[in-house]
Amino acid sequence: MGALAGLALPMAIPALAAAAGRASDPLPRALLVPGGLARLPLGPSPARPRAFAPAADGSAEVPLLVLGDASAWTAVVGIPLSAAPGPASIHVETPGGAPRSLGYEIVPKQYREQRLTVEPRTVDLSPEDEARWQRERSHQAGVMATFSTPLPASLAMRVPVPGRRSSSFGLRRVFNGQARNPHSGMDIAATTGTPVLAPLAARVIDTGDYFFNGNTVWLDHGGGLLSMVCHLSAIDAQVGDAVDAGQRVGAVGATGRVTGPHLHWGVMLNRSMVDPALFLPS
Repeated sequence: MGALAGLALPMAIPALAAAAGRASDPLPRALLVPGGLARLPLGPSPARPRAFAPAADGSAEVPLLVLGDASAWTAVVGIPLSAAPGPASIHVETPGGAPRSLGYEIVPKQYREQRLTVEPRTVDLSPEDEARWQRERSHQAGVMATFSTPLPASLAMRVPVPGRRSSSFGLRRVFNGQARNPHSGMDIAATTGTPVLAPLAARVIDTGDYFFNGNTVWLDHGGGLLSMVCHLSAIDAQVGDAVDAGQRVGAVGATGRVTGPHLHWGVMLNRSMVDPALFLPS
């Protein structure tokens, strides 16, 4: 597995278009549901405010991605799939101003259920496989905590591979009759060997062969926005590489816990897996 690259300090970014829903809008669509995201206006400020949200496990505050310019700043907040519907809030610190809370409302969403049959060893883990998964989970927790600069000037992404969406974000997964965590990404059907492209300019922060995800590449787009591409047949990038949007980072495969060749694409914002479709053209 690749080592996690070091973190950098926040810095200012160029001005962003402010109008929501326009083709030129560089921010993803807001969807105030578990697994969605909020776009919270922070108002004007000569310097970029800092904003924080509770971690999904409630253990600490997590820095948020704040974009804009002195005339208007916006916090882009990933909402965990585990979030309960109801009121939520973020903590905002503006240079020269008093700290404040900014609230929003999470509305419920009912995701569909998907039943899959996979290799039994990937559902009922042996002691050796359980130990491996625990090691990998600890390692990836460090990867997912990455918050770096420069911040992205636009969050408009492209799909990493063309194809039919074979499984949507948020599905409640049942493997071999046993319920597991909801599906935290988008599955795209494609043949083995199809090139997988970076959805947005990024730095490669981790690669590895993981028990569930198979061959995986983690990409850091800046400001706590990460993406992962999984089940690859080949990894064509190394930790530390800077890649442009559309640059090849791997190839579609069927490694890890799968029922056939496809790409699993996950997007993480402030350590919460969110629906990749929100970052694509509507």
